[in-house]
Amino acid sequence: MSDPYETTEQHLDRLLRRALNSFDLPDSTVDLLGSALAHSSSLHSSHHSPVLHRETYRHTFLLTDGSDLTLWELVHSCGRDEREPRRHELYADEGDAHIAAARLAGSLSDAPAFGEEAGRGDMETLTVLMSAPPVPAPRTYAPDNSADHARRVLRRAENGDRPGEEKARLLRAAFAHHITQVFGRQCEVDGQKAGFTLYEHAFLLLDGSETSLWEVEHTATPDGRHMCEVYEDEETARAAMESRTGIC
Repeated sequence: MSDPYETTEQHLDRLLRRALNSFDLPDSTVDLLGSALAHSSSLHSSHHSPVLHRETYRHTFLLTDGSDLTLWELVHSCGRDEREPRRHELYADEGDAHIAAARLAGSLSDAPAFGEEAGRGDMETLTVLMSAPPVPAPRTYAPDNSADHARRVLRRAENGDRPGEEKARLLRAAFAHHITQVFGRQCEVDGQKAGFTLYEHAFLLLDGSETSLWEVEHTATPDGRHMCEVYEDEETARAAMESRTGIC
């Protein structure tokens, strides 16, 4: 993955140039990386199937003050065609990299779409889509630039009814967060496969209170691209998924 003769500056430049989403990295992170003295890269995880090749790499940089900073690189391509160019994405937050990797698996799963199995109708699709999630594991908050994480979740939301300035102002006091995938399924929308994933981004605030953002990732778009929507509560997020199925 790394060229042993490549300087840290060259390595960082290469990462940023090939990443499709480098513009989404926090400015503070890019500024800190400008002072990196050394770096180390390693394979963190991988997934290979007939429909998806995906690896996640960890790039750790030593900064001038003796601290370290990590970038998470997601590299993926469609498994059916080895000639397809590999795509690179960069994340400053391990949780965001995990979400992106899960999004790929959810949208390119080997599992059949609901409509491919005999006897399954629209009502069963809706029942599965809206089924209650399993009991979640105990929540463990991690302090890790949580206010900035909240800002980036809100920034990537494309729905017009996403949480507004009041919620954004509240989340500026977040100092720890926890990400949980509470739902993930494929179904058929307007004759095409679509993947739906629901995440809860839970935040612990400075006053000890808790609040959450509910993120829906889906591919129920005209061109099949991934779309992100963010809602104030789980009920509204699930209603949005229901409306995307086209079932009234």
